[in-house]
Amino acid sequence: MGIFVCSLLVGLKRVFFKREDRTLFKLSSSSTGEKKRRVMLIGAEDEEKWLAEGIAGIQHNAFYMHQALDSNNLREALKYSAQMLSELRTSKLSPHKYYELYMRAFDELRKLELFFKDDSKHGVSVVDLYELVQHAGNILPRLYLLCTVGSVYIKSKEASAKEVLKDLVEMCRGVQHPIRGLFLRSYLAQISRDKLPDIGSEYEGDVYTVMDAVEFVLQNFTEMNKLWVRMQHQGPGGVREKQEKERSELQDLVGKNLHVLSQIEGVDLEMYKETVLSRVLEQVVNCKDDLAQYYLMDCIIQVFPDEYHLQTLETLLGACPQFQPTVDIKTVLTRLMDRLSNYAASSADVLPEFLQVEAFTKLSNAIGKVIEAQVDMPAVGAITLYVSLLTFTLRVHPDRLDYVDQVLGACVKKFSNIPKLEDSRATKQVVALLSAPLEKYNDIVTALTLSNYPRVMDHLDNGTNKVMAMVIIQSIMKNNTCISTADKVEVLFELIKGLIKDMDGADVDELDEEDFKDEQNSVARLIHMLHNDEPEEMLKIIYTVRKHTMAGGPKRLPFTVPSLVFSALRLVRRLQGQEGDIVGEEVRTTPKKIFQLLTEIIEALSAVPSPELALRLYLQCAEAANDCDLEHVAYEFFTQAFVLYEEEIADSKAQVTAIHLIIGTLQRMNVFGVENRDTLTHKATGVLMLASPLIIVLY
Repeated sequence: MGIFVCSLLVGLKRVFFKREDRTLFKLSSSSTGEKKRRVMLIGAEDEEKWLAEGIAGIQHNAFYMHQALDSNNLREALKYSAQMLSELRTSKLSPHKYYELYMRAFDELRKLELFFKDDSKHGVSVVDLYELVQHAGNILPRLYLLCTVGSVYIKSKEASAKEVLKDLVEMCRGVQHPIRGLFLRSYLAQISRDKLPDIGSEYEGDVYTVMDAVEFVLQNFTEMNKLWVRMQHQGPGGVREKQEKERSELQDLVGKNLHVLSQIEGVDLEMYKETVLSRVLEQVVNCKDDLAQYYLMDCIIQVFPDEYHLQTLETLLGACPQFQPTVDIKTVLTRLMDRLSNYAASSADVLPEFLQVEAFTKLSNAIGKVIEAQVDMPAVGAITLYVSLLTFTLRVHPDRLDYVDQVLGACVKKFSNIPKLEDSRATKQVVALLSAPLEKYNDIVTALTLSNYPRVMDHLDNGTNKVMAMVIIQSIMKNNTCISTADKVEVLFELIKGLIKDMDGADVDELDEEDFKDEQNSVARLIHMLHNDEPEEMLKIIYTVRKHTMAGGPKRLPFTVPSLVFSALRLVRRLQGQEGDIVGEEVRTTPKKIFQLLTEIIEALSAVPSPELALRLYLQCAEAANDCDLEHVAYEFFTQAFVLYEEEIADSKAQVTAIHLIIGTLQRMNVFGVENRDTLTHKATGVLMLASPLIIVLY
């Protein structure tokens, strides 16, 4: 009587909830968004009720099943286990809630399996038991029981594992509801994974053992993927986001099949290449579902050995252009290249394999085809792929600069219709692309040999171009890199031109003063890193720097000219004692020639105007001329200093500082004859007398 009342109550609850289902459906299709939100809240509450009801049903029937097991009553055990498993027939629960219900039933099935193993308790052979459970009324409980008995059947070895597994995987086709079917096949995969006829397994057959195991897992994988993909077509079309979330919750059920495949000992490289990969990729491509294609490709990359990926690279990459345009293929390929890079880094012995299979060429071609096939791929996606390819190249083939330049060239080709990148995410990736060679080689000189390096930088907006230029300078300073030829200096200054002159379209008024000072001070420090022991080449470097810095405009010259002047003066001091005049273009480097160049450079600075700085530099040059015993040159520098003092410096405090500098420098000079010294001394004395009132006032 108690059982009858409980069954009646459960039946009434089911009728009630079915009616409530219909009511909710009418509400959801009726009208406004407010009603829809209310229905969703009610639906979430009802789902908890349905889950609680299902768990209660499982617990209720499991209680009586345990009593039957304890009394060795097979008939009652099958009856209540079938009723318990009937709770899994629900269609009302989301995957997450259904999983909770499934795990309750799964725990009970483990106990039932232990009972089936001991035929002394139920007195029925496993063969008869396998037939007996197929008389269950509903197909879902029938198949769960069949899989459970099938596990015992294989362990008994009264039938080959191949035949039982083939029967089970075929029978499971009877459940075509996506969620119920996925969990049923997941149960089949779970109870069979340690019973596959693999090499070395106790269930190993005589011939084709491994192939039988592979065929079973592949068939189960194929059917599960079909069910999983079919979920997107369930329910109304306006809930796609919810469907995608639910499908994501179930993806691991499908992916576990690939993990089982990777664990089969008998799946060697040959079998993987000829059978496993081709069958899996066929299913991935043909399902035409973006979520499935992305997830399954990621699974393939993660679960199978790196060596297999390297040897089947062409096949694996050949599938990528056939994917749906919405597939995030850049992430898939990035992870593949990361795996291969780590594999290459694991041992030097594997590097010849990469050359043998032409890994770089295949990856480069595949990326090009993917970008060509996905015409709507944004620039950031394409650049991300090239960043990954460049990272792979630098790790696997660091000595192949032609490969590095090829990647940069492919990037330039992609930008052919984009004068300047405006997407901030894309420019960030370009900075990563250009920074990679600097970080790998720790030597800007290597990057300067890449012909496509500056061409990539040309596509950056002005702000990002400056950022990249600062990265280059910081790399040089960090690694104490010396740029030793004029040609390399020319390329370098083309790369950092965003810092040394105003670019087209740049808004000068928006420059941050502090940032500008930091940039120009960095350029000034860079000039000191340009050096060559050969005077002729060093002079060429100075001329090259002068050409670029003179185009910087009045705001930049006060920062860059002093560094250039002192760099030239260092060369002068190395050449002390040399004489000679400038005759023609190809002449021996002499101090006189350098002093003539310095005069032109400082004249440009005094015209900015920045007379105080120009005066100091003239005096520095005069001291250098003194050390070289060039009286006439030193006299000319002093003359220019006096001109600046008299004509350009108007501030009284600056005038006092200037006359102190002039007098102090004049005192240290020993190159002048009597006439020139008297002239300069009288000039300084006259200036000092005129400045005396100012000095008294100031001091």
